[in-house]
Order: sequence, then structure tokens, then C-alpha cells
Amino acid sequence: MPQPQKTKRVEEISEILSQAKSIFMTDFTGLSVEQISKLRRQFKEQDVTYLVVKNTLARISAKQSGFEKMIPYLSGPTGLALSFKDPVSPVRIISDFQKETEKPTIKAAILEGELLDQQAAEQLRDIPSREVLLGQVLAGINSPLAGFAGTLHALLSKLVRTVDALCQKKEE
Repeated sequence: MPQPQKTKRVEEISEILSQAKSIFMTDFTGLSVEQISKLRRQFKEQDVTYLVVKNTLARISAKQSGFEKMIPYLSGPTGLALSFKDPVSPVRIISDFQKETEKPTIKAAILEGELLDQQAAEQLRDIPSREVLLGQVLAGINSPLAGFAGTLHALLSKLVRTVDALCQKKEE
């Protein structure tokens, strides 16, 4: 690539890296073109960007965007799975894909600016999705409120029955 094209590509990659909520560095060695295409489709369905760039350009971009921590992992065939919405979705997609092909492997990840090694990055797949977490929070908030409403209903019902019993007794 001529120098101006490389400079432009580095700027594009730097911009993408700086906007990402999470970056998963993967080793895609051993995947066929068909498998990589399938993986890219799965990433695209979940709004995850998958980049395969030259390591030299990736290192320069990482340095420019403040992600020097990822430079040691940029060797050999490296694909970058970047998420801009749900930071954990790339690891779930990779994990599901690994069940079929045992590849790609995760080298490391950067989540909200923090470097995670392979083991820590793979443990992220067990974290529930944002929607599930929101549902759990709402259920936690709703449970005491539902209990309170039930208690009020029972008290009011008891009061009504007591007043009704008193009225019937006075009528007799």
C-alpha cells in the first residue's frame, strides 16, 4: 500500500478503536474463507465489527488511539472484534462459533479501556446480556412493590369485611 493509503487506513482504524466499547483480539488461524464469512455474518447480525488488518497498521492505530496495552497481542494472524453497543456480545458470538469449529481463539480483550487476558475475556461470556440484566433489575424493583400492593389489598379487604359484618350485626 502506498504511504497516503496507509495513513488514511491507520486513521480509520484509530477512529474505530477509539469509539469501541470492547475490542476482542482473536487468532483466526485454521479457519477457511467460508467459516470466516459465516463468522462475519454472525458478527454483523449483532452489530459487531470484525476487522482483519495488518499488525503493523493495527499497532500504529492502537498507539494513536491510546490502546498501547493491546500491542503485545498484535502478532500473527489477528482479527479484531469490536462492539459499539453491547460490550460482551463479541465473546458470546465467538464462544458459540467455537462450539462448531474450536476456532477462533481469543488472545486478549480490551473492555471499557481495561486489558483482559484470554481467560478473563472468555469468562465474560457468562455475563447476562444487557436486556436480561435490565429485566432482573426491574423484577427486583417490582417484587417488593407487588408485595406491598398485596398487603394493602389484604388490609383493605379485611377492613371492608369488618365494616360489612358490623353493619349486618346492627341491622339484626
